[in-house]
Amino acid sequence: MAKQYSRTQRIGDQIQRELAILIPQEVRDPRLGFVTITGVDVSRDVGHAKVFITIMGENSAEVIKENLDVLNDTAGYLRMLLGKAMKLRSVPALHFHYDASITRGALLSALIEQAVTEDQRNIDPSGE
Repeated sequence: MAKQYSRTQRIGDQIQRELAILIPQEVRDPRLGFVTITGVDVSRDVGHAKVFITIMGENSAEVIKENLDVLNDTAGYLRMLLGKAMKLRSVPALHFHYDASITRGALLSALIEQAVTEDQRNIDPSGE
């Protein structure tokens, strides 16, 4: 029977849970906003992990870049803390990336709502 949940997925899920706790507690940079970890993709050799984040509030390009810079600068420190919290032989190197899927989903949802209200306005009330 094939494994449905691979080791790298389990490691990624554990890293996501641990980082969700560690980032607000340990990263004391005032430039860092309210960051949410949306996912972690771990490479097959468990050497690297792409950590996808979203930022609550203002999502301008400079705010996103500043938050990513802060997180990528503290990646080594967070990796060390993960090593203490997790029972792994080697902890993957962390690479933070912005996840635009939430913003894109909200935009698409707003466009659908707008199209539905336009259609309702254009329907003839007499039914013809």
